[in-house]
This record gives sequence, structure tokens and C-alpha cells, in this order.
Amino acid sequence: MQITVLKAKIHRARVTEVHPDYEGSCAIDRDLLEAAHIREFEQVHVYNVTNGERLVTYAIAARPGSGTISLNGAAAHKAHVGDIVIIAAYAIVTESEAEARHPNLVYLDEKKQDPQDGIPDHFTRL
Repeated sequence: MQITVLKAKIHRARVTEVHPDYEGSCAIDRDLLEAAHIREFEQVHVYNVTNGERLVTYAIAARPGSGTISLNGAAAHKAHVGDIVIIAAYAIVTESEAEARHPNLVYLDEKKQDPQDGIPDHFTRL
């Protein structure tokens, strides 16, 4: 049997841009994508902590070190600049694979889009 498990999460990122006229996607600082092990064009779920909206789109890479979190196209109508979001990616694995699997978790400092100090060692840091 296969199950869907959390693969990666970027926790409490601040939306820096919204572009409703762009084709779609969520642009994410390439450094954050790499830290979370989220691939460009991979499906991501975006949970808006500020307003409760939830959406599914795909990730594209923004300039490394920019701190960019940009919701584009229809997704741009679900957030405002400054909103706090969680970005998650999931994987479909067998139950035995799930036993050995741990998600890549990146917790951010809301002001700087940098990982927080003092997070447990098993969480990813930049």
C-alpha cells in the first residue's frame, strides 16, 4: 500500500510579492528550495497562516539569497505582501519507505527569511 507523507516544509515564510497577472506558481528563493529539498516545478501546497487560505501550485526558483516568496497568477489573490505562509511538499511512498523517511523542515525567522536560531538539530538550517 502507498501513503502520502510530508516530504518538505518551509515554515512561516513571509510573502514578499504577489503578481496576479503572471502565469502562475510560487517563486521561492533558490536557497530555501535547496534547504527544503523542493525541486523547481514540484507541486507545493501553500497554507496562509494570516488569513486561512490554502492553495496548490508549483514552485519556481527565485534569485538565491533574495528571501523571495512570491505568489503568482490565481494564487496571488489568496495572499497579500507580508502574510505568513507555510509551504509544503508531499511524497507518495510505500508504508515501509515511510518508516525510514523524515521530512526536510526549514523554520524561518519571519523578519529575515532566515532559519531561526535555537531550532532542534534535526531541522534544516541554511
